[in-house]
Amino acid sequence: MIEHEASGRTVDEAVENALNILGVQRDNVEISIVDEPSQGLLGLIGNKEARVIVKVKKSPEQFLEDYLIEMLDNIGVDGSVDIDSDDERVEAMINGDDVGVLIGRRGKTLSDVQYLVNIIMRRQFSNLNKMVVIDVENYRVKREKTLTQLAKNVARKVSQEGYEQALEPMNPQERRIIHLALQDYPGITTYSSGQEPYRKVIVAPK
Repeated sequence: MIEHEASGRTVDEAVENALNILGVQRDNVEISIVDEPSQGLLGLIGNKEARVIVKVKKSPEQFLEDYLIEMLDNIGVDGSVDIDSDDERVEAMINGDDVGVLIGRRGKTLSDVQYLVNIIMRRQFSNLNKMVVIDVENYRVKREKTLTQLAKNVARKVSQEGYEQALEPMNPQERRIIHLALQDYPGITTYSSGQEPYRKVIVAPK
């Protein structure tokens, strides 16, 4: 359990100082008061500050797992949540019989859920420097394979016909997959055009 000892003129100030260092919200900590503040002689000499120990109850991984399980319960979906974390990201994989409702058309609902969860996680953990990724039944892996194949098929057609071709509107993550898939494709360049949420990738001859 991560903890930090801090001091302040009052107990509340000491707690706030600890929360700022830990980068968490008050409802995610246990607080132990080590010393109450007291005034010395004439209120000047021998003043003693408040001292507290603040312990974080839930890590980002545990908080994310609990939040998603509660979300599934609230929408009446029976599913499980597996968390995987490394130095760059925290990934939550949701599995179950009815979890497809969280994907939506072309992953729109899943993207919205991930966006919302990222906001919530960064409010809870201000020091969190990892990307939070939500996936459902390995949808993102399957979608990446589909988009990569689509990109190569379109690039082949553009190379043969010599005309640029616009793909369907995609979210930023999916557009990035297209760009990466074709970044080394000979004779082909890609760029994005339009405004969100209708922004799309253009595959064009160099």
